[in-house]
Formats: sequence, C-alpha cells, structure tokens
Amino acid sequence: MRSTNVSGTDRRALIAASVTVVLWASAFVSIRASADFFSPGALALGRLVTGSVALVCVLLVKRGGLPPRKAWPGIVGSGVLWFGVYMVVLNWGEQKVDAGTASMVVNVGPMVIALLGGWLLKEGFPPLLLLGMGVSFVGAVVVGFSTSGEGSSSVLGVLLCLLAAVAYGGGVVSQKPALRHATAMQATTFGCLIGTVCCLPFSGQLVSQVSEAPLSATLNVVYLGLFPTALAFSTWAYALSRTTAGKMGATTYAVPAVVVLISWLALREVPGWVTLLGGVICLGGVAVSRRRGVRAPQEPPAAPGPEPAGSEAPATETTR
Repeated sequence: MRSTNVSGTDRRALIAASVTVVLWASAFVSIRASADFFSPGALALGRLVTGSVALVCVLLVKRGGLPPRKAWPGIVGSGVLWFGVYMVVLNWGEQKVDAGTASMVVNVGPMVIALLGGWLLKEGFPPLLLLGMGVSFVGAVVVGFSTSGEGSSSVLGVLLCLLAAVAYGGGVVSQKPALRHATAMQATTFGCLIGTVCCLPFSGQLVSQVSEAPLSATLNVVYLGLFPTALAFSTWAYALSRTTAGKMGATTYAVPAVVVLISWLALREVPGWVTLLGGVICLGGVAVSRRRGVRAPQEPPAAPGPEPAGSEAPATETTR
C-alpha cells in the first residue's frame, strides 16, 4: 500500500478548487454578456462543443482511454444533469436576473447536495438541514422580488436558477461515485460529451445565431468552453476525487463574491442592497444546513473493579 501525503493532497485539492471557483465566477459574467446574442440552448451547445473538442484532444494526447464500466452510470448522470440541464437552465435564468444574483441563488447547490445525500445515500435529514432549506427559500424569494421589473420575469429567473442548483447538486452526487472508478479527466471528458449530445436539438439555433452575433460574443462562447468548462470542470473533478462532496460544495460559497467583483469591473452591474440581503439570507441558509448538530455528552466509562487474586491481565497490543 502506497503512502499518501495528506497535507500535500489537501493543498493540491484546494488549489484546484480555487481555480474552479474563479473560472466558474467568470462564467456567470460571460453568460450574462452573451445573453443578447445567443438563446439558452444555443449558448450551452456552443460552450459544450468547444469544451468537448478541447477535452478529447487532451484525453487522446494523454491516452486516457475509456472509463471502466462501473463509472458510466455516474458519468451519464452528471453529463445529463450538470453539463446538459444545468447549463441550459442557468443560461435561461441569467436572461432574467443579473450575474451576481444568479450566482447567489445557484449557490443553494451545496444544500441540495446534502439533501440528495440524505435521500440517496441514506444519511437522513437532520433538523438543521431542513431549517437551512427554509431560510434559503426565503432568501431566494427576497432576491426574486427585489430584482423584478414587472414582477413575473425576475421571479421566473430565480426559479430557473434554483432549478439549475438542483441539477448541479444532482450532478455532483452522480459524479462522486464515478470518480472511484474513473480518472478526473475521463469523468469530465465523457460527461461533457454526453451533455453535448443532450443539447444537439439546439444545433439549428446555434448555427443561425453564430452567423449573426458579433465576434466578441462568439469569442465569449469559446472562452466559456475552454476555461469555465474544459479547465474548471477538470480541476473540480480532480479536487472532488481527493475530498468529500460536502467540502467541495462549501468552496463554491466564494463564487458570488467573485462574480459581483467581476461583473462590476466588466459589466458595471452590481446587485442592489435588497438583492444582496436576499443573497446573504440564501447563503446563510446554506451555512445553517451544513452545521453539525450538538452531540449528546457521553458518560465516562465506569472504573474497573478490583481483579480477583491470581488473575492475569489480558495481553494488549502496543499502540501505534
């Protein structure tokens, strides 16, 4: 059995997760910037095609090969939910709300991971998890009404972002078991390819919109495919294979702050105070759901009674 440098592994996982956070934050801004030129499905397909081409090239150069059979259920699940449904629904949601708001609502995802883990992995439903769900729902409602123009459109955008969070959570829960059998590169590459297949019905829209969109918007799609998709999902899978899903989900709490900063610099777009308050409430619910309940104090073990004369003490192993 080979020895593992735990601190070194954790450090590499943290660096990979940090790269993911920054690139995913930039994705929210790029999606928002492309919303006027590409429909949600076309934008998702263009992003996935670009990412798939890059990932397949890297996989072939590194001779990554095909994933083992046991990894395919998780790869298919993450490909459909995360690379497919998540990207289309998130693009749609960002046509209704600003980038910072979308990132805050989507960050309910870590709570969704805990919820799905309790259901699918039989981990139960702690009271703090249920309380956190309620708090986050209130925060999402505050965000929706604070950003609504005529009322319905922005509420729809928040609901779409919540749906994206559910798809994100389902994708993580699906991918984690797959990484026990497949490499991070295999899981990311074939998950992206499956998401691309799911979005093929939007091919006609993509072709027509690329011909009409300005070069800057098209380059935005290429950027989304190369960096927030190909690179960021690879660094995510690398880190996820070396830590728990819960810890990885917690790292995405930093995404909204980075999104607000990038959107302010690039788009001059900052959520209002009420929107920020709703986002804080939303993230507060996530934090509550991730807290551990207070354990009941354990009674100290009873002191051993006197041994009968002539008895021998049992042999014990040396502590190692």
